[in-house]
Parts: sequence; C-alpha cells; structure tokens
Amino acid sequence: MGYLEEFKKQITNRDFPKFLVLWEEYCTNDSAEVEEFLELLQSIKVSDFAKSFGQYVENALPLWQIIPDEKGKYSVLKLLIDLETTNTPLLAETVLEILKKHHGDDPRFNERLRLIGLRNRENFQGAISNYDLLAHMQKGKFVFHTGGWGAGEIIDISPVREQVSIEFEHLGGRKHLTFSNAFKTLIPLADDNFLSRRLSNPDLLEKDARENPLEIMKILLRDLGPKTAAEIKDELCGLVIPEKDWTKWWQSARAKIKKDTMIETPEVLRDPFRLRKVEVTHEERLHIAIQDKIDFNEIIQTTYNFIRDLPNIRKNQEIKNSLKEKLLNLLTQPELTKEQELQIYIFLENFFAHKVETQPLDHFIKNLEDIENIIQNIEIIAFKKKALTLVKEFRADWSKIFLSMLFTIQQSPLRDYLLKELNQGQTQKIFIEKLRELKKNPTMSPETFLWYFQKIAGSEKSDLPFSDKQGQCLFFESFLILFNTLESKPEYRELVKKMYNLLSGKRYALVRKIIDGTSLEFIKEFLLLVSKCQSLSDHDIKILRSLAEVAHPSLAAIKQRKGRQLDGQTIWSTEAGYFKTQERARRVGTVEIVENAREIEAARALGDLRENSEYKFALEKRSRLQGELKMLSEQLNRARILTPQDITPDEVGVGSIVDVLDSTGKATQYTILGPWDADPDEHILSFQSKLAQAMIGFKAGETFRFRDEDYQIAGVKSFFDK
Repeated sequence: MGYLEEFKKQITNRDFPKFLVLWEEYCTNDSAEVEEFLELLQSIKVSDFAKSFGQYVENALPLWQIIPDEKGKYSVLKLLIDLETTNTPLLAETVLEILKKHHGDDPRFNERLRLIGLRNRENFQGAISNYDLLAHMQKGKFVFHTGGWGAGEIIDISPVREQVSIEFEHLGGRKHLTFSNAFKTLIPLADDNFLSRRLSNPDLLEKDARENPLEIMKILLRDLGPKTAAEIKDELCGLVIPEKDWTKWWQSARAKIKKDTMIETPEVLRDPFRLRKVEVTHEERLHIAIQDKIDFNEIIQTTYNFIRDLPNIRKNQEIKNSLKEKLLNLLTQPELTKEQELQIYIFLENFFAHKVETQPLDHFIKNLEDIENIIQNIEIIAFKKKALTLVKEFRADWSKIFLSMLFTIQQSPLRDYLLKELNQGQTQKIFIEKLRELKKNPTMSPETFLWYFQKIAGSEKSDLPFSDKQGQCLFFESFLILFNTLESKPEYRELVKKMYNLLSGKRYALVRKIIDGTSLEFIKEFLLLVSKCQSLSDHDIKILRSLAEVAHPSLAAIKQRKGRQLDGQTIWSTEAGYFKTQERARRVGTVEIVENAREIEAARALGDLRENSEYKFALEKRSRLQGELKMLSEQLNRARILTPQDITPDEVGVGSIVDVLDSTGKATQYTILGPWDADPDEHILSFQSKLAQAMIGFKAGETFRFRDEDYQIAGVKSFFDK
C-alpha cells in the first residue's frame, strides 16, 4: 500500500501534476495489487480529480492486463470505465470483450449493449456498472439510491418503456425511474446485503441480530463501511432492534465486539468501528496497543483494559511473562509516581500472582504518605478499590482515612464500600457524628450529601444512621436548604438538575413517602422551604402544597378559609378608601390630563422638537398619567366596599383587627384592610402584603410562621367593632 498513501497525499494537496507523474509510474509496474488498485480508483472517483483524470485511464490497461484474478480484473476495469472520458476504440473493445466473457449468455445482451452506449460507442462511461445494474434489475431485487432515498425494492420493470418501478424505504409510494436516470443514481444490492435484508425481512434480521449480534455487525460494517456508535444506532435502532431494547442489546454486542479479532474498536467514541481485511489476534492487538506507549499511565491503563476485556490472554504463558516483565521494568523507572507504583504492585499481585520481594505490598502501604491523594489519582476503579482494601488491612489509621475519603471520592461504588466499612464496630460512632455535621452543613460536600440522602430516603428498611422517619425528615430539610443554596451557583447546575429530578420524579414519589405521617409543624416548615426554591415552578409548588394538604387536611381548611376573600381579583376597600381612589381617578382624567395637554402645546410652540426637553418631559408625563388612569379604572371595576357581613369575627381576614405575639411575647395590633387604606405607620396592613397573607385564615390561639419566625394569634375582632 506504499503507492496508495502517496496518491492520497497528492489528492489531499490537490496537486494534479504530481499526481499524474505518480500515476504514470504506477502504471509501469510489473505487478498489480488488486485491493490497492481498487482503493486508489475509488479515492479518485470521489475526489476533485475525477473529471480531469478521465483522459488518462487508458494508461492503466497494461497494468490491468496482468491482474491474474478474473474477479479482481472485472472490478478494476469497472472502476476505470466509470472514470474514463475519452471513449476510445481500445477501451470500447476491452469493455466489450470482458462483458462477453461475463454476460455472453444473456439473451438480452445486444439490447443491453445499446442501453449502456456500446452499440454506437459514442459515450460508454460507466458501461460495466450500468450493465451490471441492468442485469440486476428484476422484481424482488434491491437497489440503493445515492440521492438520499435509501434502499428500495424493485416492484416492476418495463424494457419497452425502459423504466423501473421501485418502493424506497424513505419515501411513500412507488417511484418510476427511466433507465438513464437509474444509471445515475442506483447501485445494485446483493440479496445478502445488510440493507437488502433489513428491507426484505426485518423480523428475520432482528432474530439473527439477537442470536448473533457479532455476525450482523460484521455484515453491517462490510456493506455500509466504517460506522461510529451513533451511526450504527441510526441503522439498527427502531429499524431492527426496538428502541426499548436498544441499550441492553448494544451493551451486549459491544462486549462481544471488543473481543472479536475482525472488528477494530475505536479508542475514542466519535471514531468509527471498522471491519478488518485480515484477522488480528488478541496477542497482536495488545502488542500494537502498548508498543508505542511512553506514558506510564497509558501503559498501565491499556494493559489493564486488555486483560480485563480478554481474560484468555492470561492463559497464554508467553504473553503473560512478557507483560509481567514489562511491568517489572516500569518499577525501575525513576520517573514513576507513587500512585503508578502502587498500581503496578496491585497489578502484579492480582493478575500475575507475583510479589515483589524487595518491596512487600503491606510495607509499601504502611509507609505511604498522603495516601488519600495517591488513591484519588488512581484512574482504574478496580485498583482504587483494591488500594482501599489494602489500607483497611494494613493501616491502623484506616478509619480516619476512610472517613475523610467518603467526602471526597466521586465514584458511588467506592462510597458504598467506605460506607459499609465505617458503619460497623467502633467506627460507627464517629461516622454518625460526621453525618450529623454533614446534615447541619450540607454545603461541605453537596455530592456526598445527595448520595447519602438518596441512600436513606430510598430504602424501606435500612440499618444506616438517620434512615428512620425522623432522620429522613431532618435530612430532607437540609436537602431543601442545600437545593436553595446551590440554585444561584452555576458550577452546581448539573447537581441542582439532579436534585430537582429526585424531587419531582415518579410524580413526586419521594416527597409523598417522606411527608406521610409527619407532624403539622414539619409540613409547615417543608412548605416554607419549598417556597424559597426558585427552581420549582408555580406548578411544582401547587402540587407540593396539595400533597401537604393530603398529609394534613387542616392545611386545606386554612386554605379554604383564605380563599373566601383572597380570590386574586377582588380589591377590598373601606368606603372612605373607595371614594378617595374614585376622586383621584376623576382628577387625573378631568384635570391633570387636560393641564398636561396644554403643557404639550406650549412646549411644541418652542420649536425644534428633537432638542426640546420640555416637550419630551410633557410627553412622558402624559404617558404616566394615562397609565395611572387606566390602572385606577381597572381597579375600581374590581373593587368591593367592605361590610360587616364580609367579616368572619373569629378568624383573621380582610377587615380584622388582630393582636399578634412574637416569639419573645411582644404584642402588636394589626388592622387588615385593602391596599387603598394601608398605612404601615399605623400598623394598617394591605391584605395583599406578605405578613397579612401569612396570618389570614388563622384563629385565636393558632400560630403562623413568617420569615423564619413563629407568631401567635392572641385575639381577633372585626374592624367595625372598634
């Protein structure tokens, strides 16, 4: 393939003169490698050189003649004729001769020669490809449309009309193509082609894919070329494997692909899977993978991946010894870090049953300084877990190390291991104290807090600390406080999203479970906390309030009482307040707007309106007055004058005079009226104020909460009784 790379280089550089020099040299070779020849011609066909190259095709005939394989000879000439533009007699005779050899028994041979342009020989570019297509076009056969219509089944063909009818997978109904258009856009598909099988019998293809995913993957890559994981999903998911089964099927197939010797698995997700032309053994793959690696971490990771994915490698004693020697050699490198050294010791002992006599593993673990960071820097999770077990086995300070790492380690399986070891024996007491600290200050490790909250909130029966109802409630309050705290921090956007999904998932199942059977005081605190969470929509808050009312029906009674007066539309007012507002609306409409009109005319008379500040101010005043008049008119239409019959004397509402005691016992008397009567200096509150809304609906002796402080209703009386 030496020529091929150089050809591709010139194509990429768009250097046609150098390309032609190389082409002339290539055509003088005394042997031809068919695969290289075909790949070269295919590269030219899809390049900018295709049209210009057409006049130099004839130079390749001597090289083509010495190809010993008839099948290869036919394929190479087919591509050459696809590219040619000279239509010389020599090329015509060569094409005719090879077509007679391969299709001479065809009863329609002469008619098809006419259709592909060989009868008059004026233009027979693509003649062999076109003849193959004509020979392929029969009812029930399949073709591929290069213009984006996908694969299609031939439904009918008319030699008289020179027309073929096809049903394509990406189009509705039949499409009728003339032979000349078919030559430009259709490619014949063999019966065993992946696309033919998918179109003709998808149920059978699904059955084969489930029973032998590896074989179907090879067929797909053979017929469609290299494909990324996303592209493979596009070809299979829904069309062959149902979408609900895709993830499970792909995981199983991917595991088999990794072990296969014919499929090349990409190292990077965006790179494609490829079908190899020749088999590469596991031993060769491992050798290729590590031979050029110079980074110690890459060598360790690559070797581990192969041994993990291909355990049979360990049965090959020669490879096993070679790998062991490579790892032992790494230990002699002075640049080796402590975490790399620890991984190699674990590797040697776990996979090769080899202990380094000069450095016993227990002694190495005992003397490691800053062991927490060393373990954190290990990338292989299995080695990380093994390092933790060694710490537990050989270090007296293991509990301190575990307790610290529980709040820094990111992988949940490792957290689970640390949790299991800490939650027993003498370490349990200090573990519980650390959890109390976490509950009190969840921001010390938000990820760890969320992980542990899910542990205790999601299990029915557990021996974990704080997994009882009281503990769940305490952690739930901290959860909501943390949720509110993190909302404003962009770096925790993903964690906040995860917390929201936990709250709202499965129709708020977690919330239902926790608040069921809790006290009214907890429910009130819960509602207060969720009201502060900006990520919760009004719809979320409404649902959470409904769930709280189900847990404590008394909340619904308070809500019902509030609803009598707080319908969101009515503006309550005293008679004096109503007439005062009415008078203000009258004055704006009949006096101030009229005066403003005069101001505008006077300012206009000053001229040069662009630089006239008086005119601009007068216009702004008009806009302000018109807005005020519109607002006052709307409010007066919704206003209702308060009467004694509108007031319930034994509960707080609009028209109540309320005696309130704060947490220190200090008494304050408030009067709750409409917004037009409000006077904070006289403790007259609008019913729209937050303090008034917090106490409306409560009766004497009941408590309400406002701004994180509890208040008690000492007495209630009607505004008309004063």
